[in-house]
Amino acid sequence: MAKQFYQIPATVAALPRPVDHRRYLPASAAFGWLAAGWRDMWTKPGASLIYGLGVAALSALMVAAMVLLGWEQVLFPALSGFLVVGPFLATGLYEKSRRLAAGEPVGLHAMLWPGRGAGQLFFVGAILMTLMLVWMRAAVLLYALFFGWRPFPGFEDVVAMLFATPMGLAMLVTGTAIGGLFAAFAFAISTFSIPMLLDREIDAFTAMGTSMSLVWNNLPALFVWGAIVLALTLLSLATGLLGLIIVFPLLGHASWHAYAAVRE
Repeated sequence: MAKQFYQIPATVAALPRPVDHRRYLPASAAFGWLAAGWRDMWTKPGASLIYGLGVAALSALMVAAMVLLGWEQVLFPALSGFLVVGPFLATGLYEKSRRLAAGEPVGLHAMLWPGRGAGQLFFVGAILMTLMLVWMRAAVLLYALFFGWRPFPGFEDVVAMLFATPMGLAMLVTGTAIGGLFAAFAFAISTFSIPMLLDREIDAFTAMGTSMSLVWNNLPALFVWGAIVLALTLLSLATGLLGLIIVFPLLGHASWHAYAAVRE
């Protein structure tokens, strides 16, 4: 009797093999990324510092516009939303680090318009901007749920309202938890996706999905990295946004090295 062999269908044979996104990075790896970002920032530093100055000036203009328009109630959510859109704003800094690693010429023009994957980059940026706008709207609704439709008390009384009243403390805790969810999601989809789009021919959805997988499978290092980003951002806010001139380029360049550690 002739032996019959089972033939694997072509559709099954063509399925891609599973990809292991675990890199077993130690928590201390985040400090190495920061050191590498510091070196990149001071390699041809003019472009990085001008980039940081531009981000600081743009942030200051937005804060001034909100105050002049009487939108103080959304100022704090907008400042926290900076963490959501920050990775997209740092695209030019990723490009500088990529060019330094590849031995390509570095210039401000190339940082402002990388060219590679522009359409996909703007798609990710639009998603991050939408997340920020939704968070700002959620913050306004949260204020209304706790305090009703009464006017915002202004900066003079907001600290006492938040920290000296039970309702204010409850809103602060709830708002921090909700804002943390928005920030965590934005962090997961953007930490590696934007550098990946500069480095490879890939679509935005694949890049964001891969970024989430890489973050989830390397939580110790990424948790420390997120804490560093948060701490340095708060430090920049405490300096009246002037710290962004140094901190933003530093974090941008370091984020590229975080991607370089997992891209293989």
